[in-house]
Amino acid sequence: MVPLLSSASLGYDGSMMNGLQTLPQWKTFFGNPEGAILGMMNAVYPMGKVVALFLVTYISDRFGRKLPCFIGLVACIGFAIMQGLAQNLSTFVTARAFLGFFTSFISQPSPVLIAELAYPTQRGKVTALYNTFFYFGAIFAAWSTFGTFKIQSTWSWRIPSLLQGAIPAFQLLGLYFVPESPRYLVSRGRQEQARKFFVEYHAGGDVSSPLVKFEMDEIEHAITEEAQVLSATSWIDLIRTPANRKRTFIALIIGWFSQWNGVSVVSYYLVLVLNTIGITDVKDQTLINGLLQIFNWLVATFCGALMVDCLGRRTLFLLSGVGMLCSYIVWTGLTSAFVTGHSEGMGRAVVAFIFIYYFFYDIAWTPMLQAYTVEIYPYTLRGRGLSFTLITSFVGLIVGNQVNPIAMKEIGWRYYIVFCCLLTFLLILVWFFFPETKGHTLEEIRDVFEGKLEPSVTEKKGDIEVGHVEERSGKS
Repeated sequence: MVPLLSSASLGYDGSMMNGLQTLPQWKTFFGNPEGAILGMMNAVYPMGKVVALFLVTYISDRFGRKLPCFIGLVACIGFAIMQGLAQNLSTFVTARAFLGFFTSFISQPSPVLIAELAYPTQRGKVTALYNTFFYFGAIFAAWSTFGTFKIQSTWSWRIPSLLQGAIPAFQLLGLYFVPESPRYLVSRGRQEQARKFFVEYHAGGDVSSPLVKFEMDEIEHAITEEAQVLSATSWIDLIRTPANRKRTFIALIIGWFSQWNGVSVVSYYLVLVLNTIGITDVKDQTLINGLLQIFNWLVATFCGALMVDCLGRRTLFLLSGVGMLCSYIVWTGLTSAFVTGHSEGMGRAVVAFIFIYYFFYDIAWTPMLQAYTVEIYPYTLRGRGLSFTLITSFVGLIVGNQVNPIAMKEIGWRYYIVFCCLLTFLLILVWFFFPETKGHTLEEIRDVFEGKLEPSVTEKKGDIEVGHVEERSGKS
């Protein structure tokens, strides 16, 4: 739960900024920001993340996954207080930049840690659950704003801003009890500590469990083999071999299109979207924002993360692409009709299709943004590969945060046509480049890319079949 909540800290920010933009008290205090100024207030957050990712990747690989989490959690608490007590625009923006910087210290190592700690047959679901907690933070932020919008003083926006440090504070209390990654321990020659982890958490204390021997042998073999062909520090390894170039191209697609599949228009500028369809009341806007986040969390969890091992990653990406494209086409047409005829029914239909669009977004792009990237890279490249995806995503978000409000102001609903074209292109890329990875351990997924695929541990490993090892040892 501690690393899962790192995603909630990220989700809080976008929803909070959506909520603050509905508050007259916030707009008045900061001089009614719009266009480039509003874009800057949002863009500095991911800008800070991009700068930090190169540093945090080194710390995570060199000193373990827990140390950067500790640094990030402490800093996020401090700068949330600075943000909530800001007395001018420059202080508010500076606090958001540092929040973005130190959020990378928890967002980069957390999904890697989850994947490397998880029980083998549960890894797909648990890792996919990571980014669904984005909406837990979004719900917390949306309803915090909804609960304070009637306060007539600046505390209507200061309280939600201060609460941005609440989730990191809760995580900090539990971080001590989180184990270090056993794969990191093996890479540092600390095999006995790694073995102790597997005995306690994967074998229920059974030191003779065949699962423990299998996992240790597989990890030691993979890490030794990777160390012989890969550098410990070079980012060039991401494109050194054909298999790694394919992995990195997929990471590029996932990172960029996680922001440029239409979601960033709604995630940070829902107010502008609602304004184009005539929903301008503060109560209505904050209520829709709050309900949307609850809907997103439920769909991402039950129709996305918990389905990854049943339907597969590739299938979910394809279903998501088709659904988002159809939803955006209808959404664009309905908005056009509303602008022409100002029909209240058309406006409500647009709101409905925002929810439908998010349904299809949530079944793939929410649970698998980090989970799929973490899976496709081998241990030695896992941290750098995830950082590359996050850098690409944040660069896409920075560009979007600058372009989206300007485009929405200048051309309104016609801007949605751009995303209809981009979603078509995305669907083609997924069809040709995204392989299926379900049914394999982290070490076996390497063979999906390098052409040495053997029977999966969950399908055929004789007496050490992971799915039944506990049952065979008498521990159901």
